[in-house]
Parts: sequence; C-alpha cells; structure tokens
Amino acid sequence: MFSDFFNKSFWGNTIGHWLMAFLIILGAIVASRGFYWVFKNVVRRYTKRSKGQLDDIFIDTMEEPVSFTIILIGFWYAFDQHLNLSPIFQNWFDKLLYFLIVFNIAWAINRFFDAIANEYIVPLVEKSEGDLDDQLLPFIRKGIKIIVWSIAIIIGLNNAGYNVGALLAGLGVGGLAFALAAQDTIANLFGGFTILTDKPFKINDRIQVNNFDGFVTEIGLRSTRIRTLDGRMVTIPNSTISNNPSTNITSEPARNVVLNLGLTYEMDHNKVQEAMDILKQLVLDKKEIVHEQHLMSFNAFGDFALNILFIYGIRKEADIFNTQTEMNMAILKRFNEKGIEFAFPSQTIYTKQG
Repeated sequence: MFSDFFNKSFWGNTIGHWLMAFLIILGAIVASRGFYWVFKNVVRRYTKRSKGQLDDIFIDTMEEPVSFTIILIGFWYAFDQHLNLSPIFQNWFDKLLYFLIVFNIAWAINRFFDAIANEYIVPLVEKSEGDLDDQLLPFIRKGIKIIVWSIAIIIGLNNAGYNVGALLAGLGVGGLAFALAAQDTIANLFGGFTILTDKPFKINDRIQVNNFDGFVTEIGLRSTRIRTLDGRMVTIPNSTISNNPSTNITSEPARNVVLNLGLTYEMDHNKVQEAMDILKQLVLDKKEIVHEQHLMSFNAFGDFALNILFIYGIRKEADIFNTQTEMNMAILKRFNEKGIEFAFPSQTIYTKQG
C-alpha cells in the first residue's frame, strides 16, 4: 500500500523521489546549522589561542557564507541529481543556482573586507593626525562594496545565460534618461566630493548651514548628517551644503561678544570711567576671556543713554554659554555695587572673531 503511494507520479517524479529530495534539502539545512555551531563553539576556541587576528577574522566572516553554501549544495543535489525536471524548470533552476553562488562569493568577500578594515585600517586612521583619511575611508569602503556587487551581478547574469554586453549597451542608450532622472543624486555626489576636497568642516565639528546648527556625525556619498543642539539628527543633501554658505563654529579662534551698554544720563563722567574700569578688570580676572583682544569705547550720546561699546572674546575651548552668563552676572553685580545704573535698552550681539 505504501509502496503504491510512493510510486505515484507527480510532475515527472514519484512521490518517493520528491520526499527524498525534501529530506536532502532538510538534511542540508540541518548540516549547515551544525557546521555553524561547530565553527562558533569549537573552531573559534582554537583560533583564539593564536596570536594573530587574521584567522579569527577569516572564521568569523566565512561562517555564514559557508553555511549558505552547504544549503545550496543540498538544493543542487536534490533537484539536479535526484529529480528529473522539465527542461524549462531545469534551465531556470540552474541560472538561479549560478546567480546565488556568485552572490554568496560576493557576500563573503565584502564581509571579509569589512572585518579587515575594522580590525586593521580603522585603528590606523583614528591614530593618524590628518582628517582627510577619516573622511575618505567611508567613501572607499562603500566604493569597494559597490564594485564587488557590480562585478558579482555582471558575472551572475553572464553565467545565468544573459547577454551582459547587450544589457550594458542598452544601459548606455538609456544612460541619458537615467542621468536626467538622477540629477539630484549626481549633484549630491559632486557636493560630497567638494566637501572632501575643500574641507570646510570635518566630523565632530559644529557647523551652521541651511538654518541648522549642530555637530557633524557623518559625511556620506549623498548626504551629511548633523546632530542639532536639541539632539535631533538632521540629514542634509551634500548639494545643499556645497551651494549654500556654511559656518564652521568649531574653527573659530574665539567667539566675540559685542555689548552695547547704555548708562543713564544721571551718570557723570566719573561714573562712566568707573564703569569702563570695571569692564576692563573683569576681562583680566577671567581666564576664559582673550585678554589681549578686548575692545571698549564710550562711543555715543544716545537719545536715552550714554553708550559704552564693549567687545570681548571667549576662548575656543571655553564653555561659551557659561562664560557669557558669568560675565553678565559679574557686570550686573559690580555695577549695582557701585551705583552705576543701566538705561533701556542694552544689547548683546554675537560675532565670530576673524
């Protein structure tokens, strides 16, 4: 009874043959998981004992591609060697199998390259003094991945029986339409190249661009990411950055603060002089202030106030907001102690030191 059931024909093969093919595939999947477990729990113990890291990297990156290879072998043996398939399905299956093999090889190469870069290249780049290599490394890594996958796709399609030459020729004919459709992408790529060559900023610099103020976290092929002062991540197209003015706040030698202090007309010339002496002393007392570059002038008889222009620079490494607060509090305290009265209004303007 069971033999009759297994001998029934279904799509050109008996049910017994189909069941055996299914068991072969299932066995390949189980074997791949067993192989993965052996690599993870046995082989790694031996590689960790070695002094070098290359064998550990090789094992870590090859585990999953080799496991996938075992599964592909199972499908190949089940369908190609065990079953009698129709010519159309056989041709389709062989093309798919060839493509997956090439895909698996490309996957393994990219995994190995990434591991090598993380283990050896990234530490060297981080130790180097220049910033160009830090910005170029992401471009190079992405470029190599694109090249590997492009070659894999071409080889896979060629092995699958497609005329790659004719396909590339067709892409050449349609290249103009593609270029027109991808104008923004191309502009962003050139914008990224401009950022790399001109170096208006680097990673971790604080910049102001397109009404955004924040710290650069990544410079990519298409866009640049900055984390704004309120903690939000903003992605800005590189073409926008290259075509619009940007301010690199980090590169400023000092942040200038311009104060227009108005004193009431009840203050005589002695009080005005005393106010200027207090300001000068405050500059000398605070280490966060650039002592040599402050400016001060009794510069105007305003409609409602005697105006004192006071400019001081906060050092690059100092906390700008805290220093400004401490300075304003000190001015207010000292003026109140000496009976020097403010008129309305007084102004504060920020500039960068040129």
